[in-house]
Amino acid sequence: MEFKNVVRILHRSWILILVCTLFAVAGAATYSFTTTPQYVASTQLYVSVQTGEASGAADLLQGTSFVRQAVASYVLVVGSPVVLNDVIDELGLDVTAAQLAPAIVVDTEVNTAVIDIAVTDSDPEAAAEIANSVGENFSRIVVEELEKPAGIAVSPVQIATIGPALAPTKPTSPNIPLNIGLGLIVGLGLGVGLAILRNLLDTRVRDLEDIADVTDAPILGGISIDSQSKSRPLVAQDVNNPRAESFRSLRTNLQYVSVENGPRSFVVTSSIPGEGKSTTSANLAITLAANGARVALIDGDLRLSSLADYMGIEGGAGLTDVLIGRVGLDDVLQKWGRDELYVLASGGVPPNPSELLGSASMQRLLSTLTERFDIVLIDAPPILSVTDAAVLAKQSGGALMVVGAGRTKRSELAAAVSALARVDVRIVGIVANMLPTNGPGAHSYGGYGSHGKYGADVVEETTTRADSPKARDRISFARTRSGRAE
Repeated sequence: MEFKNVVRILHRSWILILVCTLFAVAGAATYSFTTTPQYVASTQLYVSVQTGEASGAADLLQGTSFVRQAVASYVLVVGSPVVLNDVIDELGLDVTAAQLAPAIVVDTEVNTAVIDIAVTDSDPEAAAEIANSVGENFSRIVVEELEKPAGIAVSPVQIATIGPALAPTKPTSPNIPLNIGLGLIVGLGLGVGLAILRNLLDTRVRDLEDIADVTDAPILGGISIDSQSKSRPLVAQDVNNPRAESFRSLRTNLQYVSVENGPRSFVVTSSIPGEGKSTTSANLAITLAANGARVALIDGDLRLSSLADYMGIEGGAGLTDVLIGRVGLDDVLQKWGRDELYVLASGGVPPNPSELLGSASMQRLLSTLTERFDIVLIDAPPILSVTDAAVLAKQSGGALMVVGAGRTKRSELAAAVSALARVDVRIVGIVANMLPTNGPGAHSYGGYGSHGKYGADVVEETTTRADSPKARDRISFARTRSGRAE
């Protein structure tokens, strides 16, 4: 996975990462503030061996060697019941030696005669008292009992306290800054891990970058998601609707698509059902006609037609009737609206849609329409469902692929692109539909954020100029084949 993809995943999942981090930090803070503080008090003991006045260097060296060896054993004696029982009796503690032992940590550095005794307790005063008592009782037991040879009044071993325990002023645990810092690190790590895992498991197309990862076909436009699209599918005539502006932007980009002197007819299709290809076809056709073009919109989805319902026209007779010679083209070609937009419904459902769409009659019909109209749009079934779209696209200038963000899987889009490539169909461009309007990957209808270098004023100005008669002449469709000037 490339670094840029990781950055995109993290940016897209920043809310998840933030939530995980906040929960981890909150958990660490809760634990830190609800845990009983623990205090540690320490005392240091120094072990030595008494030597006579006439002792030489050899005796001193021997005594030092004895002490260093003995200290390792003394460490084990400190936490033994023989010492701790006396401490309990002395301080009147309500615990057993086995219960007190875990609170005592004894340590000594190698080749030294110093023993460090640390006691942990929730009461700082108690921690200091216990540490001092352990040191005193240990010293007494070692000197008077364990290291006192029989018949000798004084033990050769001496243990002195060189650092008595004092009541600590600050607890050693919980370490609130450390715990919160660890919570922050753990939360970030968990959030990043979940974000990457979610991206691996959820292979749906989410934004324009996901589309670009699958295909090199140009992305001609992006249409934002609209919760009212089912109840109000046609928005192209609404001047103030952001989705309408998206279709106007798509129209402008489509005008610059080179078809290498081929017919300006395009099949509008998708990978799977439900990606919004029919509403895209209808709104794009309306937008093109509003800009002065003469447009023919054909419902080529003979299996599950919907354009007639969207456009509010009669759908009982249409394309299939023309192809079988039952009616003439002009008898079923219906004008829509005030502009030069004509709609051809699908007609009846035939038993052989693919064969009918690939017939010579269909080729002649498309040839007639491309001669009479500036641009022809054909709403075709999804690529992965049936072969109808590929059959139609072979007879047209190429395919416009509608991709539903959040619905189409990357593998499905890749399979659809490959299916068109296998039959040598050119993908004119991609139309990203259902793009989110907020959050990471949000789509702005003008193509730029409202606070970017190009703001709303520039978008409005561009739209006005594009719709002016002078601009229409400058960016008009190639009508030389029909001998008309716009």
